[in-house]
Amino acid sequence: MNLPSHDAAARDGQYETDFRVLLPRYTVAPIRQVGRRLLMALLVMVATVFIVYADRGGYHDNADGSVDFLDAVYYSTVTLSTTGYGDIVPHSDSARLSNILLVTPLRVLFLIILVGTTLEVLTDRTREQWRLTRWRSALRDHTVVVGFGTKGRSAVQTLCAAAGGTVREKQRIIVVDPNPKVVESATAHGYAGVIGDATRSDVLTRAEVQKARQIIVATQRDDTAVLVTLTARQLNRTAKIVAAVREEENAPLLRQSGADAVITSASAAGRLLGLSVLSPSAGTVMEDLIQQGSGLDIVERPVVKAEVGRGVRDTDDLVVSVLRGHRLLGYDDPEASPLKATDRLITIVRARPPAEG
Repeated sequence: MNLPSHDAAARDGQYETDFRVLLPRYTVAPIRQVGRRLLMALLVMVATVFIVYADRGGYHDNADGSVDFLDAVYYSTVTLSTTGYGDIVPHSDSARLSNILLVTPLRVLFLIILVGTTLEVLTDRTREQWRLTRWRSALRDHTVVVGFGTKGRSAVQTLCAAAGGTVREKQRIIVVDPNPKVVESATAHGYAGVIGDATRSDVLTRAEVQKARQIIVATQRDDTAVLVTLTARQLNRTAKIVAAVREEENAPLLRQSGADAVITSASAAGRLLGLSVLSPSAGTVMEDLIQQGSGLDIVERPVVKAEVGRGVRDTDDLVVSVLRGHRLLGYDDPEASPLKATDRLITIVRARPPAEG
């Protein structure tokens, strides 16, 4: 496999020059989070009891005049909870000063720990886990896009444009990329994202690749594309895998790895450049066909009832090929006509404007 060297890849921008340390985020159950904060609140209460009991001579109990350990616990409880019955009060200067400098900040900290943080954990964590569980259970026949660079982003835009750009179609696309900023960009556009190396089976499993209908491999390196294709095919034997490679000589290896279709990006761009030199108009037409949603589009559609039994040239659209079972017949193939009800047509049509909203 002809792969770019490390220096050449660095010149091409395949390696980031900003080396940063990204610490992992550990998911803790909400009940455990609440229990940890209750322990912190208990420590705050113990500290308050110790402060009050150490200066118990400066407090006055309206019941018997003295403050023992139980009274110190009682005073700390009603003070931290802001109940304040007033039966035990500080009357010396030192007790009042300790209330101002120590007990009051502990009271504020106690409320922050119990009320603010606990409610945040219960609402945010529980809601996020519930959304994730519901999303995973409802996910079926979706599209997994590995790599959200120029190729992956264009592929996703084409899929959404073909489906009308609906929110439901966006929710059926999952982007997998090792760069957190790239995944954040994908989620900002309405797509689900998984951060991680797609050559690892556990990362693809998080994207539910085993239940996916189609997988698009649009990585920057050919060797990565081969490993991703192998891993994806091992997890899902029936999904349609379409992969992109830079070098044409690596395309057979990708097909052997399980890819149903392989697109050679460098060769395709080179052919388009050569065609544009020989015939600028033909190059313009090809570029128009490649760009989804403007000018002319290539679409696949079923044969309508009125077209059954007719010839390829008798249809209203410009038919390029006929898909009959697993065979792809050209428009000039004698076997393509007459059309059958189970056929599908590859046609060139005028692009429709994107649906609003």
